[in-house]
Amino acid sequence: MDPTTDNAGNTGDAGTARASLEALRAEIAKAVVGQDPAVTGLVVALLCRGHVLLEGVPGVAKTLLVRALASALELDTKRVQFTPDLMPSDVTGSLVYDARTAEFSFQEGPVFTNLLLADEINRTPPKTQSSLLEAMEERQVTVDGTPRPLPEPFLVAATQNPVEYEGTYPLPEAQLDRFLLKLTVPLPSRQDEIDVLTRHASGFNPRDLRAAGVRPVAGPAELDAARAAVAKTTVSPEITAYVVDICRATRESPSLTLGVSPRGATALLATSRAWAWLTGRDYVIPDDVKALALPTLRHRVQLRPEAEMEGVTADSVINAILAHVPVPR
Repeated sequence: MDPTTDNAGNTGDAGTARASLEALRAEIAKAVVGQDPAVTGLVVALLCRGHVLLEGVPGVAKTLLVRALASALELDTKRVQFTPDLMPSDVTGSLVYDARTAEFSFQEGPVFTNLLLADEINRTPPKTQSSLLEAMEERQVTVDGTPRPLPEPFLVAATQNPVEYEGTYPLPEAQLDRFLLKLTVPLPSRQDEIDVLTRHASGFNPRDLRAAGVRPVAGPAELDAARAAVAKTTVSPEITAYVVDICRATRESPSLTLGVSPRGATALLATSRAWAWLTGRDYVIPDDVKALALPTLRHRVQLRPEAEMEGVTADSVINAILAHVPVPR
């Protein structure tokens, strides 16, 4: 075998990129205990040029997770704390009058970064939430009729409290659909919580990731090589049909008022390809689709009120569909 080619038929650059991205888990684990699924989801989103919604109760290290990711990837990051009085211009930027030149100049908002941490995004009204729509979809911000491109790579990692919490505003469906993945960040297990307290007792400071030993293990070059390799990952017609059948089944479910759109089907195909490549294959299998179905689809469906009252969840509906839709052989 050519020494520049790995077992999955990828070039040496792609193999190096995969190894670097796999090293992210160990690096982020220096700061965050027991959230491997969320770390993997963030990496998948970066590979797919998508955005991530992190949901969990306060205090489960959602913010710390995003900050650790930015440090391990050596990406520029900015944080916006979303509050009820936050204005759209506080996120995107605005024109500012300069008395010395008697002209207006554009002052960039925090959205001009590689990794934007939108903290507690559902604590601000929909008008401000929607200010991110153009940035997330078009990778640009338009102010006074002038489009201004955002840096590359660009990812919005938004955290939100469960909608049952006081003072929260449900995200509009149009914005939810712009998030590639919705990742749930659960409370830690007993042992993980013991590990967290042990670290703090030993002097761990979550505001000083350098002191915790978090170092850059990948960067934009590795991301570019990885994205190019993911784009070459083979998808058979049977897998494509399997993705379509899953998404169409959500539109026919009696428990849902809103099923997955074609955009959601495209997202599931993209995340499945990224996961296949991360696991060392250059082709997608049904297990890849199953692995990414919940985080890719759970926020794209809407439960009927009567189903919700009976304790049905989006995850349970999707799991039932996965169990029902025939798996290609």
